[in-house]
Amino acid sequence: MLFAITSIGRRQIEEIPHREDFELWTRRLSNEQLQAIRDDLNRRVGGGEVHTSSWIPGSDWTDTVFQPIYEIASGYDPIAAARCFGLILWHVMMIRPENWSFGRYEKDGVPIEGLTYFRID
Repeated sequence: MLFAITSIGRRQIEEIPHREDFELWTRRLSNEQLQAIRDDLNRRVGGGEVHTSSWIPGSDWTDTVFQPIYEIASGYDPIAAARCFGLILWHVMMIRPENWSFGRYEKDGVPIEGLTYFRID
């Protein structure tokens, strides 16, 4: 489950932002491609307590389950591919059994491109 943490507590996230874009991009993928992406993300996320979205796929998606996001879902648009990946990961985090939250952070004073997800109790 995914939660937003605010000054007044935490609220469970039950919606995917930019839903129309998410649905457009994921419709372009086959069920098998989308499931392979979700399976890979679940495997990676299941093995830790902190994950930063932009660091998960790496910079070269060639010959990975993420390649169809770039080539098929986003039509070779790197910005759209990154957003599509981020929304798929968001959805994966929403439906996981553990409790997760997220935020935007910096590394060495430089903003990190993607969201960082972390487990909460």
